Amino acid sequence: MVVSSFLVADVATPDVIVFDVDGVLVEVTASYRETIRATVRFFTGDDVSNDVIQQYKNAGGWNNDWDLSHKFVLDRGKQVDYRTVVDRFNRIFLGENGDGLINREKWIPLPGFLESLLGQAALAIFTGRLRYELEPTLNRFARHIPFQPAITADDVENQKPAPDGLHIIQRTYPNRSIWYLGDTVDDARSAANAGVAFVGVSSVSAPRHEELTERLAELGAVAVLSDVNQLPQLIDAAARRRA
Repeated sequence: MVVSSFLVADVATPDVIVFDVDGVLVEVTASYRETIRATVRFFTGDDVSNDVIQQYKNAGGWNNDWDLSHKFVLDRGKQVDYRTVVDRFNRIFLGENGDGLINREKWIPLPGFLESLLGQAALAIFTGRLRYELEPTLNRFARHIPFQPAITADDVENQKPAPDGLHIIQRTYPNRSIWYLGDTVDDARSAANAGVAFVGVSSVSAPRHEELTERLAELGAVAVLSDVNQLPQLIDAAARRRA
Protein backbone atom coordinates (compact mmCIF):
# COMPACT_ATOMS: atom_id res chain seq x y z
CA MET A 1 0.00 0.00 0.00
CA VAL A 2 1.43 3.34 -1.05
CA VAL A 3 -0.05 6.15 1.02
CA SER A 4 2.15 7.81 3.60
CA SER A 5 5.10 8.37 1.25
CA PHE A 6 3.21 10.98 -0.73
CA LEU A 7 0.53 12.25 1.66
CA VAL A 8 0.60 16.03 1.87
CA ALA A 9 0.16 17.14 5.48
CA ASP A 10 -2.22 20.02 4.90
CA VAL A 11 -4.63 18.48 2.35
CA ALA A 12 -8.23 18.95 3.48
CA THR A 13 -10.43 15.90 3.80
CA PRO A 14 -12.84 15.67 0.85
CA ASP A 15 -16.35 17.06 0.72
CA VAL A 16 -16.61 15.68 -2.81
CA ILE A 17 -14.89 12.55 -4.15
CA VAL A 18 -14.63 12.40 -7.94
CA PHE A 19 -13.77 9.09 -9.60
CA ASP A 20 -12.30 8.37 -12.96
CA VAL A 21 -13.78 5.07 -14.14
CA ASP A 22 -11.30 2.94 -16.07
CA GLY A 23 -8.54 1.62 -13.85
CA VAL A 24 -10.12 3.16 -10.76
CA LEU A 25 -13.66 1.77 -10.48
CA VAL A 26 -13.40 -0.78 -13.29
CA GLU A 27 -10.66 -3.21 -14.27
CA VAL A 28 -10.43 -2.87 -18.06
CA THR A 29 -7.50 -5.05 -19.11
CA ALA A 30 -9.85 -7.59 -20.69
CA SER A 31 -12.23 -4.95 -22.08
CA TYR A 32 -10.83 -1.60 -23.26
CA ARG A 33 -7.19 -2.68 -23.41
CA GLU A 34 -8.05 -5.91 -25.22
CA THR A 35 -10.27 -3.91 -27.62
CA ILE A 36 -7.28 -1.73 -28.54
CA ARG A 37 -5.25 -4.87 -29.23
CA ALA A 38 -8.03 -6.55 -31.22
CA THR A 39 -8.66 -3.41 -33.29
CA VAL A 40 -4.99 -3.06 -34.22
CA ARG A 41 -4.79 -6.77 -34.97
CA PHE A 42 -7.83 -6.54 -37.27
CA PHE A 43 -6.31 -3.82 -39.45
CA THR A 44 -2.63 -4.75 -39.31
CA GLY A 45 -2.23 -8.35 -38.19
CA ASP A 46 0.18 -7.14 -35.52
CA ASP A 47 -0.14 -7.73 -31.79
CA VAL A 48 0.32 -4.76 -29.44
CA SER A 49 1.25 -5.72 -25.90
CA ASN A 50 -0.38 -4.28 -22.81
CA ASP A 51 3.07 -3.08 -21.78
CA VAL A 52 3.33 -0.94 -24.92
CA ILE A 53 -0.18 0.43 -24.41
CA GLN A 54 0.72 1.40 -20.85
CA GLN A 55 3.92 3.03 -22.08
CA TYR A 56 1.84 5.43 -24.18
CA LYS A 57 -0.62 6.02 -21.34
CA ASN A 58 2.24 6.86 -18.97
CA ALA A 59 3.64 9.36 -21.47
CA GLY A 60 0.35 11.29 -21.42
CA GLY A 61 -1.80 12.59 -24.23
CA TRP A 62 -3.36 9.20 -25.03
CA ASN A 63 -6.38 9.12 -22.75
CA ASN A 64 -8.65 8.44 -25.73
CA ASP A 65 -8.45 4.77 -26.74
CA TRP A 66 -9.81 5.52 -30.21
CA ASP A 67 -6.91 7.91 -30.82
CA LEU A 68 -4.38 5.42 -29.55
CA SER A 69 -5.79 2.58 -31.65
CA HIS A 70 -5.68 4.77 -34.75
CA LYS A 71 -2.07 5.76 -34.02
CA PHE A 72 -1.01 2.13 -33.70
CA VAL A 73 -2.67 1.33 -37.02
CA LEU A 74 -1.05 4.27 -38.83
CA ASP A 75 2.36 3.55 -37.29
CA ARG A 76 2.19 0.11 -38.86
CA GLY A 77 1.82 1.58 -42.31
CA LYS A 78 -1.93 1.02 -42.74
CA GLN A 79 -3.77 4.09 -44.02
CA VAL A 80 -7.15 3.56 -42.42
CA ASP A 81 -9.34 6.57 -41.73
CA TYR A 82 -10.17 7.44 -38.15
CA ARG A 83 -13.91 6.78 -38.36
CA THR A 84 -13.34 3.29 -39.72
CA VAL A 85 -11.05 2.49 -36.78
CA VAL A 86 -13.60 3.88 -34.31
CA ASP A 87 -16.41 1.82 -35.84
CA ARG A 88 -14.39 -1.40 -35.58
CA PHE A 89 -13.36 -0.52 -32.02
CA ASN A 90 -16.99 -0.03 -30.98
CA ARG A 91 -18.11 -3.25 -32.64
CA ILE A 92 -15.51 -5.14 -30.64
CA PHE A 93 -16.10 -3.32 -27.36
CA LEU A 94 -19.90 -3.11 -27.39
CA GLY A 95 -20.61 -6.11 -29.63
CA GLU A 96 -23.31 -6.65 -32.19
CA ASN A 97 -26.00 -7.59 -29.66
CA GLY A 98 -24.57 -6.45 -26.37
CA ASP A 99 -22.05 -9.30 -26.48
CA GLY A 100 -18.84 -7.26 -26.71
CA LEU A 101 -15.75 -7.13 -24.53
CA ILE A 102 -17.47 -4.61 -22.25
CA ASN A 103 -18.94 -7.68 -20.56
CA ARG A 104 -15.46 -8.65 -19.37
CA GLU A 105 -15.22 -5.60 -17.13
CA LYS A 106 -14.69 -6.23 -13.43
CA TRP A 107 -15.91 -3.90 -10.70
CA ILE A 108 -13.10 -2.97 -8.31
CA PRO A 109 -14.87 -1.44 -5.26
CA LEU A 110 -15.67 -3.98 -2.58
CA PRO A 111 -19.28 -4.43 -1.44
CA GLY A 112 -20.33 -1.52 0.76
CA PHE A 113 -17.29 0.61 -0.12
CA LEU A 114 -19.10 3.37 -2.02
CA GLU A 115 -22.05 3.31 0.37
CA SER A 116 -19.70 3.96 3.29
CA LEU A 117 -18.19 6.95 1.52
CA LEU A 118 -21.63 8.49 1.02
CA GLY A 119 -21.74 9.15 4.74
CA GLN A 120 -18.65 11.35 4.42
CA ALA A 121 -18.79 13.05 1.02
CA ALA A 122 -20.72 13.54 -2.19
CA LEU A 123 -19.64 11.20 -4.99
CA ALA A 124 -19.14 12.21 -8.63
CA ILE A 125 -17.57 10.86 -11.83
CA PHE A 126 -15.36 12.47 -14.44
CA THR A 127 -14.48 10.02 -17.19
CA GLY A 128 -13.24 10.09 -20.76
CA ARG A 129 -15.95 7.60 -21.69
CA LEU A 130 -18.94 8.68 -23.68
CA ARG A 131 -22.27 8.32 -21.93
CA TYR A 132 -23.31 5.31 -24.00
CA GLU A 133 -20.14 3.57 -22.78
CA LEU A 134 -20.62 4.57 -19.14
CA GLU A 135 -24.28 3.84 -18.58
CA PRO A 136 -24.17 0.05 -19.20
CA THR A 137 -21.34 -0.26 -16.69
CA LEU A 138 -23.03 1.80 -13.98
CA ASN A 139 -26.33 0.00 -14.57
CA ARG A 140 -24.56 -3.32 -14.18
CA PHE A 141 -22.44 -2.57 -11.13
CA ALA A 142 -23.62 0.59 -9.34
CA ARG A 143 -27.21 1.34 -10.29
CA HIS A 144 -28.04 2.46 -6.74
CA ILE A 145 -25.06 4.80 -6.23
CA PRO A 146 -25.90 8.51 -6.70
CA PHE A 147 -22.93 9.89 -8.64
CA GLN A 148 -23.88 13.57 -8.88
CA PRO A 149 -22.83 14.57 -11.42
CA ALA A 150 -21.43 11.89 -13.72
CA ILE A 151 -19.43 13.85 -16.30
CA THR A 152 -18.56 12.11 -19.58
CA ALA A 153 -16.83 13.18 -22.77
CA ASP A 154 -20.22 14.31 -24.09
CA ASP A 155 -20.38 17.02 -21.44
CA VAL A 156 -17.11 18.84 -22.11
CA GLU A 157 -15.66 20.84 -24.96
CA ASN A 158 -12.07 19.82 -24.24
CA GLN A 159 -10.98 16.35 -23.17
CA LYS A 160 -8.44 15.49 -20.46
CA PRO A 161 -5.93 16.78 -19.55
CA ALA A 162 -8.15 19.86 -19.87
CA PRO A 163 -9.98 20.52 -16.58
CA ASP A 164 -13.41 21.12 -18.13
CA GLY A 165 -15.12 18.20 -16.39
CA LEU A 166 -13.71 19.12 -13.00
CA HIS A 167 -14.75 22.74 -13.52
CA ILE A 168 -18.35 21.55 -13.95
CA ILE A 169 -18.09 19.67 -10.67
CA GLN A 170 -16.53 22.69 -8.95
CA ARG A 171 -19.47 24.81 -10.08
CA THR A 172 -21.84 22.15 -8.74
CA TYR A 173 -20.07 22.20 -5.36
CA PRO A 174 -18.65 25.72 -4.93
CA ASN A 175 -16.05 26.28 -2.23
CA ARG A 176 -15.94 22.58 -1.34
CA SER A 177 -12.88 20.37 -0.90
CA ILE A 178 -12.63 18.04 -3.93
CA TRP A 179 -10.46 14.96 -4.41
CA TYR A 180 -10.09 13.43 -7.87
CA LEU A 181 -9.02 9.79 -8.15
CA GLY A 182 -7.41 8.79 -11.44
CA ASP A 183 -4.93 6.33 -12.87
CA THR A 184 -3.32 8.23 -15.75
CA VAL A 185 -0.98 11.12 -16.38
CA ASP A 186 -3.83 12.96 -18.07
CA ASP A 187 -6.01 12.55 -14.96
CA ALA A 188 -3.23 14.06 -12.83
CA ARG A 189 -2.78 16.98 -15.20
CA SER A 190 -6.52 17.60 -15.35
CA ALA A 191 -6.64 17.81 -11.55
CA ALA A 192 -3.67 20.17 -11.47
CA ASN A 193 -5.26 22.37 -14.13
CA ALA A 194 -8.45 22.55 -12.04
CA GLY A 195 -6.62 23.13 -8.77
CA VAL A 196 -8.10 20.10 -7.00
CA ALA A 197 -6.34 17.45 -4.93
CA PHE A 198 -5.34 14.42 -6.98
CA VAL A 199 -5.13 10.88 -5.64
CA GLY A 200 -3.38 8.48 -7.99
CA VAL A 201 -4.29 4.83 -8.43
CA SER A 202 -1.62 2.46 -9.73
CA SER A 203 -2.49 -1.23 -9.53
CA VAL A 204 0.40 -3.51 -8.65
CA SER A 205 -0.86 -5.98 -11.26
CA ALA A 206 -0.74 -3.46 -14.09
CA PRO A 207 2.18 -3.15 -16.54
CA ARG A 208 4.74 -0.49 -15.62
CA HIS A 209 3.23 -0.12 -12.15
CA GLU A 210 6.32 1.43 -10.55
CA GLU A 211 6.83 3.81 -13.45
CA LEU A 212 3.21 4.98 -13.24
CA THR A 213 3.42 5.41 -9.47
CA GLU A 214 6.46 7.64 -9.85
CA ARG A 215 4.88 9.68 -12.66
CA LEU A 216 1.69 10.33 -10.69
CA ALA A 217 3.72 11.40 -7.65
CA GLU A 218 5.85 13.71 -9.80
CA LEU A 219 2.68 15.31 -11.14
CA GLY A 220 1.48 16.24 -7.68
CA ALA A 221 -0.56 13.33 -6.37
CA VAL A 222 -1.22 13.74 -2.66
CA ALA A 223 -0.99 9.94 -2.50
CA VAL A 224 -0.78 6.97 -4.84
CA LEU A 225 -2.94 4.00 -3.92
CA SER A 226 -2.64 0.53 -5.36
CA ASP A 227 -6.40 0.02 -5.03
CA VAL A 228 -9.36 2.36 -4.72
CA ASN A 229 -10.52 0.41 -1.66
CA GLN A 230 -7.64 1.96 0.31
CA LEU A 231 -9.24 5.40 0.06
CA PRO A 232 -10.86 5.40 3.55
CA GLN A 233 -7.44 4.85 5.11
CA LEU A 234 -6.12 7.85 3.20
CA ILE A 235 -9.02 10.03 4.31
CA ASP A 236 -8.40 9.00 7.91
CA ALA A 237 -4.68 9.80 7.54
CA ALA A 238 -5.50 13.25 6.16
CA ALA A 239 -7.90 13.91 9.02
CA ARG A 240 -5.29 12.92 11.62
CA ARG A 241 -2.67 15.19 10.10
CA ARG A 242 -5.02 18.16 10.25
CA ALA A 243 -6.17 17.43 13.78
